Amino acid sequence: MCAHKSNVMNSKSISDAILVSQYIKGDEPSLSVLIKRHQQRLYSFIYSKVYDRDVTEDVFQDTFIKVIRTLKRGNYNEEGKFLPWVMRIAHNLVIDHFRKNNRMPKFNNSGDFDIFSVLSDGALNAEGELVKSQIVQDIRDLVEELPEEQKTVLVMRMYNDMSFKEISENTGVSINTALGRMRYALINLRKLIETHNIILTN
Repeated sequence: MCAHKSNVMNSKSISDAILVSQYIKGDEPSLSVLIKRHQQRLYSFIYSKVYDRDVTEDVFQDTFIKVIRTLKRGNYNEEGKFLPWVMRIAHNLVIDHFRKNNRMPKFNNSGDFDIFSVLSDGALNAEGELVKSQIVQDIRDLVEELPEEQKTVLVMRMYNDMSFKEISENTGVSINTALGRMRYALINLRKLIETHNIILTN
């Protein structure tokens, strides 16, 4: 047992593939080593997609639940490519999260899912353009329902492409206040999209 613990303790030199193999054979601590090794990069990757710490934590945990289930079922066949495989799982769970909430567009399976990506997708076909124009109008209508301060910041940022420094100077509030208003504008916009049952998809 002591030798085994020492093996895990000196695990920096052990490859992902060996750790995965050890875990599949029943060596539970090997998974902890893998999680610790990659948690910062994975967490940052998830957060860069969802911009929400609670959601990031949920997706992070769900990712490793799925990893554990796949490994225990013996369905892992990504020899030597553990991190890209885990990132794909996390990415798919992020997409699932957005789809469940009907919050994000799904044009061209692009992988970058935010409310406004639909407004700048230049590769849509004619039918897609019709859908896009309807969504653009729907979103504009919803923006009008936001509180005035939030609406102002959102319009300046998303439609006028102004930086938060410029927004701060134009509205007479601090950059942090402008960021906060933008955050609440997006939260409220998502709630309005849900309330009005608007599906941002083609």
